[in-house]
Amino acid sequence: MPSPEWVIVGRLRKSHGLRGEIIVEPITDAPAEVFSAGRVLFAGDANGDPLATPGELTVGEVRPHMNGLLIVHFDEMQGRDDAARWTNRYLFAPATELEPLGEGEVYQHELEGMQVVLESGEPVGTITNVFELPQGLALDVERPQGSVLIPFNDVFIHEVRRAERMVVIAPPPGLLD
Repeated sequence: MPSPEWVIVGRLRKSHGLRGEIIVEPITDAPAEVFSAGRVLFAGDANGDPLATPGELTVGEVRPHMNGLLIVHFDEMQGRDDAARWTNRYLFAPATELEPLGEGEVYQHELEGMQVVLESGEPVGTITNVFELPQGLALDVERPQGSVLIPFNDVFIHEVRRAERMVVIAPPPGLLD
């Protein structure tokens, strides 16, 4: 999990074209702000470990791709081979450079380890993993009876208490049986 001073803001997917462009999956609610020309981002792995050399990437040109993805040219990528070396890595930004989270908001990487409770306060379990599915995020919640997948959406998630590291759910009948 990234340290509190770093936030995952995107994932480098694959090179695109011959000029050193790369497909980026934004992992942020503010992609236009985060991926603006001149912004310096840092590459790393999913555990929050920044890469050694060269870890900094400066956003050059950005244009939309399909399905919410972006085509980005970073100044440090001079051709297709440069871009290919960066694939399958995460992009980080210093938390101090991002808009603060609103009430009830949480960074995706913070969900793992949070406690899940019913609206009544009854414990359900602990989030052990977060899956990115085509339908959206799903929380893998470990319970004494075994794990259960809970969609991370307004239907199932009643409240996120970031400071308490707690997610309050309102599951439909039968989901936890």
